[in-house]
Amino acid sequence: MLHPNAYKDKQIVVLGLAKSGVAVAKLLHEAGAKVIVNDKKARSLCPEAEVLEVRGIAVVCGEHPTGLIHSEVELIVKNPGIPYSAEPLQKALELGIEIVTEVEVAYHICKAPIIGITGSNGKTTTTTWVGLILEAAELSPIVAGNIGRALCEAAEEATSEHIMVVELSSFQLKGTSQFKPHIACLLNLYETHLDYHGSFEDYMASKAKLFANQTADDIAILNWDDAHCRKLIPSIKAKLLSFSMREELAAGVFLKVLEDKAEWIVYRNGSGFNQAILATANLGIPARHNIQNALAVTAIALSCGVSIDIIAKVLQDFRGVEHRLEFVSVRAGITYINGSKATNPAATIKDLEAFERPIVLIAGGLDRGTEYNELAPYFREKLRALVTLGETKDKLKQVAAQAGIQLIRSVDNGNSSAEILEEAVILASELAEDGDVVLLSPACASWDMFVSYEERGRIFKQAVHNLKQGEAKPI
Repeated sequence: MLHPNAYKDKQIVVLGLAKSGVAVAKLLHEAGAKVIVNDKKARSLCPEAEVLEVRGIAVVCGEHPTGLIHSEVELIVKNPGIPYSAEPLQKALELGIEIVTEVEVAYHICKAPIIGITGSNGKTTTTTWVGLILEAAELSPIVAGNIGRALCEAAEEATSEHIMVVELSSFQLKGTSQFKPHIACLLNLYETHLDYHGSFEDYMASKAKLFANQTADDIAILNWDDAHCRKLIPSIKAKLLSFSMREELAAGVFLKVLEDKAEWIVYRNGSGFNQAILATANLGIPARHNIQNALAVTAIALSCGVSIDIIAKVLQDFRGVEHRLEFVSVRAGITYINGSKATNPAATIKDLEAFERPIVLIAGGLDRGTEYNELAPYFREKLRALVTLGETKDKLKQVAAQAGIQLIRSVDNGNSSAEILEEAVILASELAEDGDVVLLSPACASWDMFVSYEERGRIFKQAVHNLKQGEAKPI
């Protein structure tokens, strides 16, 4: 891929607006490229178009016009979510035109060292946590990427005095070629996004690009407990630092019960140095899977030279991220938790494992072809009741029935999406008993009903606060 300094007068197509498309289009235009931005959505749904047009950037909305992709186009920068089966991308592949995501462009202009964080679950919590630790250590972090802020925009701001902390999705990584983080962390790998990738092998290969260009001067951090992660070790050239909840590692970050009978996060450097960092009971956020995130956070922070005292303090002070087991309210003895970010079954399993009390689960959303059978034992063990909605409502009802759940309700799709979720909250509150948890953890993406999981989570929280029974105690 060309460095942006060499883009002057080159013809580049940016596919998809949104934050990343706007940011990369501006950057390339300022570098002198001839940029055309194309979005299949109607012009009325593309408010960003005017922002670009006032800068002299051509924007075409409503279709992929004939002739958009031709032999003189030198680069396609695509929105991560656009599948490679899209007609313009198929044409580009036929012509041998390079296709990248915004991450690749941002890498070539970024002056700061990059920490790249990916995985099937836990990316946002881990990325946010790392950012807070580096901020406490006065290391000037800039947090960006899949977490919300366009990486190109952040990379333009970054200097050599900063550290970029970047959340990366498989969609973003698939469209990279030379991207190289100094510290790369892989949290876990589950079968998800197969509708986009076509196979688990392609999904794994996309995640593995995080390590592909690293050298012995870089650091690779991965989950030793995940067999899929370990399969990547032979191809990793960077210095390896693993973390584990199950094994006492010769070198790495792991859990160990110490003389006080408490379970601690411990670091061992492989040369005789051992350091207990924090008892897991003192972590600021609940749930067993957040201990795994804390191990990864600790490994990253240690790799950045952060002191043990600062790491321990922020591990203890952090209270979590919105939409990830977020406490919402207590009403009539029932606790309401927003886990809207659980967009696949593995994430919902982790959410269910976080609670010892009976759960009334609200679940369902976009149907990506998953059967959800892996949820059955967790439904059997954890659920008092299930309320389903969205395209997958019948699939989830079937799994719950097979698991022996007696209280199963569905909300029909005859109303607006907001009204459906509000009705689900009311149903769940009626099914729950004193001491129960009402948990939104959909196990599905939101796009059949909502713009994003954030919108879904916000509507859930508002619906909880609108309940008329009991007294609310909002966080």
